[in-house]
Amino acid sequence: MGCFEILIIFAKKNLKNLSEAIRFMLLSTLAFALMNAFIKELNHYSPFQLVFFRSFGSLIFTTIYLKVNKISFRGNKMSLLLYRGLTGVISMTLFFASVQYISVGSAVTLRYVAPLFAAILAVIFLKEKILPLQWFFFIIAFIGVVLIKNFDSASSTLGLGLAIAAAFFSSIVYILISKIGHQDHPVIVVHYFMSIATLVGGIGTLFFWTEPVKTLDWFLLFSLGIFGYFGQLFMTKAFQFGQAYMVAPFKYVEVVFTLSLGVFYFQEVYTFWNLFGTALVIVSLSLNVIYKSRKG
Repeated sequence: MGCFEILIIFAKKNLKNLSEAIRFMLLSTLAFALMNAFIKELNHYSPFQLVFFRSFGSLIFTTIYLKVNKISFRGNKMSLLLYRGLTGVISMTLFFASVQYISVGSAVTLRYVAPLFAAILAVIFLKEKILPLQWFFFIIAFIGVVLIKNFDSASSTLGLGLAIAAAFFSSIVYILISKIGHQDHPVIVVHYFMSIATLVGGIGTLFFWTEPVKTLDWFLLFSLGIFGYFGQLFMTKAFQFGQAYMVAPFKYVEVVFTLSLGVFYFQEVYTFWNLFGTALVIVSLSLNVIYKSRKG
């Protein structure tokens, strides 16, 4: 077999892997988008109650996985795992609360500006270097956020503040996960997060419980954990099949799916400038992922 034939086989294999990676990432974004829609549909329940059902459902899956694969529940970096879980709960609670005040599409878009905060925190705490072109991408993303804030037809200062705060705490999560690195199994990281979220959400639910009266509400509440877990699972598989810089930008399809559900199901109205701002956020942060990965 000649070098040319070997190159063709190698290219076909890489193309197949990339195709699988994109397929898994699209399934992940669809799962998360449906979960976002369920959160919007259930926005008459307290964020604590939503956090509890979202985390408890996923906790069942992570517990089964760790048991079956005989992985220690303790983990190696316990303090970092605990901090990651706590900041993750804060971010989740703030995001769920934001959906009560602003359109679900805007809430999801604003949550995705977390990399902007993460870059600043990485410079301060991890001593990472941010290249000039990356700062340009972040400025474009910030302009997009300003457009969303000023032209969201369902604008609420409180809701926007909650979504941006959720993004900030998500950025801390990114830093903590970076510090954990490969020292703990990914499912251990998620398990700690879901355990702490179940505990915090459960305590909050004791004080802010609303009894579901519809069978559909019970179904949606229990579905939160299922869709959340499979969204996470498919995303992990996507990164296993493909290179990060080629796969990561497809994460932002979640925004497109969520916006579509907002328009066609919740009758949310988005202005041209609101959609333009959303596009600026998605494109600039996607370009940042590609640029950073290739430079790294």
